[in-house]
Amino acid sequence: MDAPLPFVDPKAQAGKFAAPAETFDVLVVGGGPAGTAAAVEAAGHGASVLLIDEHPVGAGLVGLDVPFLFGGRATAAVVTPERLVEQVVATSPGLEAAFEAGVDVRLGVSCFGLYVEGPGSLSLPGRIAALSDGERSWTVGFRTAVVATGARDLVIFFPGSELPGVVGAVGLHTLLARYDAFDGRRVVVLGSDALAVEAVLACRARGVAVAAVVEVALAVAAPADLAAALADTGVPVLTSHVVVRAEGDPTGIRAAVVAPVGGGEATRIACDTICLALGRVPVVDLLDAAGAALAYRDDAGGFVPTTADGLETTLPCVFVAGDCAGLGRRSSDGTADAAGRAAARAALARLGRDVPAAELPVVDAAPTEAYRLAWMDAMTAAGGPDVEICRCEEVTRAELLGVRPPRYLGADAAPCPPLERLAEDGTPSPDQLKRLTRAGMGVCQGRRCREQVAMATALATGTPLARLPLAGYRAPVRPLPLAAIADRDETPAMTADWDVWFGIPTQWVPYDDIGTEREDAFLGRNMHL
Repeated sequence: MDAPLPFVDPKAQAGKFAAPAETFDVLVVGGGPAGTAAAVEAAGHGASVLLIDEHPVGAGLVGLDVPFLFGGRATAAVVTPERLVEQVVATSPGLEAAFEAGVDVRLGVSCFGLYVEGPGSLSLPGRIAALSDGERSWTVGFRTAVVATGARDLVIFFPGSELPGVVGAVGLHTLLARYDAFDGRRVVVLGSDALAVEAVLACRARGVAVAAVVEVALAVAAPADLAAALADTGVPVLTSHVVVRAEGDPTGIRAAVVAPVGGGEATRIACDTICLALGRVPVVDLLDAAGAALAYRDDAGGFVPTTADGLETTLPCVFVAGDCAGLGRRSSDGTADAAGRAAARAALARLGRDVPAAELPVVDAAPTEAYRLAWMDAMTAAGGPDVEICRCEEVTRAELLGVRPPRYLGADAAPCPPLERLAEDGTPSPDQLKRLTRAGMGVCQGRRCREQVAMATALATGTPLARLPLAGYRAPVRPLPLAAIADRDETPAMTADWDVWFGIPTQWVPYDDIGTEREDAFLGRNMHL
C-alpha cells in the first residue's frame, strides 16, 4: 500500500464521513432473474444479503422514460406504488424465493452510486453504496457486491416519435408483464430479431393486437424457431421497409407510416403504439461511474465490464451477472439464474468463504452492430436531418453532425468545426460532442440518445462503433430530486469546514451585504486559500 501521507489537511473530509448504519456481506443491485438468483444463493450460504431493485419506479421516472422507454403508454396504475409493489412481487418468482431465503429485499430503491477503494474515495468509511427511494437517500456498507442491472432499450427517433405511444421493447415488456399497466391496444413493431418476436408474442398473450412487423432487412432476422413462431401468428411482416413517420396528436399516435427502404409508395398502418424492438443495451452506468474498466463488444450489445472470468470486474470485490455483463440474442435464454448463482459463489469465495465455484453458462450471443447501423441509416434517410436526436436538449441530427452550439446561445455563438472536420484530428468523442452541442445532457441522462449519437457519429465519419469511446456516466446515475440526495446526515466535523472546499472568500456573501459592515462577518470566518 502507499506510504502514509506526510500531511492531512485538517479541513479535508478524510475520516469525517459517518459510517453507514448497515453493512452487508453481499449487496445485490437488480432484482431480475440474475440478481434474485445471486441473492438467494448467497443467503443460502449464510451470508447477510441486501437485494435492491428500482422497480416499481415512480410515475415521474416513467414520464422521463427512466430506466426504459415507456413512451407515454403507462396507465394510471403507475401512480399507485403500493399496488405496483404487489404486482412486481407477484410477477417475479425470484423475489418470493429471496424473501423465503432471508434476503433483505427493498423494492422501489435505486442505487445511484457505488464506491470502493480507489483514488477519490480515500475519505469514505469503506465500500459503500448510495441508495434512494426518490424521497430520501442513504448509504449502506458492503463487503462484496453483485451488479445485475440488466439491459435497457436501444432508441432511434423518427418524425412523430415525440408523440405518446413510441415505446421500447423493454419498456413494453415491463408495462405489460411486470406492471400490468400498458395503455395500448394496437401495436406496430419495428424490428424482427428475437427481441421483436418476443414483443409480438407478449402482446398477443395479453390480448393486444399487433398490426404489423416492420423490418429493414430483406428477411426476418430472428432465429428459425422464433421466425416460425412469428409466422404462426399471422402478423403481417413488411421486410425491406422502414418507418417514415408517426401520425397523431398530443393525445397519442394514430398511425405509423412506413415505406420501402430507399423510397417508394408509403403505407399507413393504424395503431396507437409503435414499439422499437431494434436491440437492447447493457446497463453499465453504475459500473462506469464507479470506475470499472469497460470494453465494447459487438456480440454483447455494447460496452460491458472487463472481467477475467466473466464475473469479477476490475473493481475490488464487485461482480456482475446477467444482461449487464453481456447480452444473449434472446432476452430470456435461461442462463441468467445460473450466472447469478456463479456470481454469488465467486463473491463469497472472495470473502474467504469455502464455497465451490459454479460453472458460468455459455450465452448464445450474436453480432449487433451491422443490424443496428442498418436501422439507423435507413431511419436517417427516411426521416431527414431535422429529427431530434436528443429530445431533452432538443438537438437535431443536423445540429449534432454540424456540431452546432446550443440554440439558447443564439446566432452569435462561436461556430464549431463540423463533425467530419473534428474527425480529421482523431477519433470523435461523444463526450466532446456532448459538451459542444449538449446532446446527452438532459434529464433522461442519455438513455434515449446515447446510442443514437454514437451511431450517427459512426455513420458520418466511417468510424466503427468499437473505436468510439463511451460517453461517461456520473453519479447520481438516476435522476433524483436535489432534496432526496442532500446529505442530511452530515456530521458536525464535516459541516464545520465545508465553506473552505470552494476557497472563494466572497462567494457566499449576500449581494446586499457587499461593501457593508456585514460583509466582514462572512469574510471573517474560516475561509482560506
